Amino acid sequence: MNEAVAWESVLHRDPTADDRFLYGVTTTGIYCRPSCPSRRPKRDNVAFFSSSEAAERAGFRACQRCRPNRAKSPDRAVQRARDYIDTHIADLSDERITLELLGDESGLSPYHLQRKFKEIIGLTPAQYIRARKSERLKGELKRGETVSRATFGAGYGSSSRVYGTADAQLGMTPATYKRGGEGMHIDYAVTTTSLGTLLVGATPRGVCAVTLGDDAGALEAALAEEYPAATRSRVTAPSSSLASWVEEIVAAMDGGRARSDIPIDVQASAFQWKVWRELQKIPLGETRSYSEIASAIGSPKAVRAVASACASNRVAVVVPCHRAVRLDGGLGGYRWGVERKKRLLEKERVIRGEEESTS
Repeated sequence: MNEAVAWESVLHRDPTADDRFLYGVTTTGIYCRPSCPSRRPKRDNVAFFSSSEAAERAGFRACQRCRPNRAKSPDRAVQRARDYIDTHIADLSDERITLELLGDESGLSPYHLQRKFKEIIGLTPAQYIRARKSERLKGELKRGETVSRATFGAGYGSSSRVYGTADAQLGMTPATYKRGGEGMHIDYAVTTTSLGTLLVGATPRGVCAVTLGDDAGALEAALAEEYPAATRSRVTAPSSSLASWVEEIVAAMDGGRARSDIPIDVQASAFQWKVWRELQKIPLGETRSYSEIASAIGSPKAVRAVASACASNRVAVVVPCHRAVRLDGGLGGYRWGVERKKRLLEKERVIRGEEESTS
């Protein structure tokens, strides 16, 4: 579990994270869902758990507000459709899990199910099916299954279907992913900026990490955790492409415009990509609320899912998630620290003001 991402989900009360983990507060002995409306605890007092059983074994008791030990059903019809997908994903191909079939299971017409499912989950049923298959494939490969067994165990009808979507869903082929990224090479550069230490990592396909912090060692350790079996080389004289990307990112951190065409090579869902592309459309020096971003991508009720997508962004500045704010204008959380978010926005507004005064 990536605890930094988990904590961002807690800060944003992200309902899409409720199925992934729970958190306990050591000072109260209570555990909650990430979306619990209770007052946010201090980070130092929080422990994360994969299940209610694990939390209770550690001595925590269930919150009486969010009831994390009970089944969650924001919408019964959508939940029935979601449960059906989760139950049958391994033994039915995506062609057989049709909207008509899900409509029969949920009690809604295919049209209304499609619309309601996307509003609540943040993905269409088809996108959710693909995401769940990708998750199962990763799990099977991590457990040591062969690629062929993992392919069919995840519900793909053939290995060609997996390889056809591997680049978009895994960032590498299944065989490479099974080996933890073995055979994948990452060059990375570390430099000092006005906002602290910056690490930029890239594969031959594009930027795979842009991280900010106070300590180069911590940033390098985080890169190793993200790509444990890949070969990683810290370069003092980066290749022309990496050097160019580092230069662009440093300039953007000083208030300039980050190029939207910098290639990105990270693992992400279709929904995350939609959010990230929308973030890249926000003009320099401006912000958008999470709800405005949700509306812009056609999922007005997926505000928490949008916040979660921002929190999961691993390429700071290239995907400018610092431009996403709360509805009341508050900065909200930021993976690299709220103070850095504040300073990034201040720098951008200064540059924008200078550009407008000279135009």
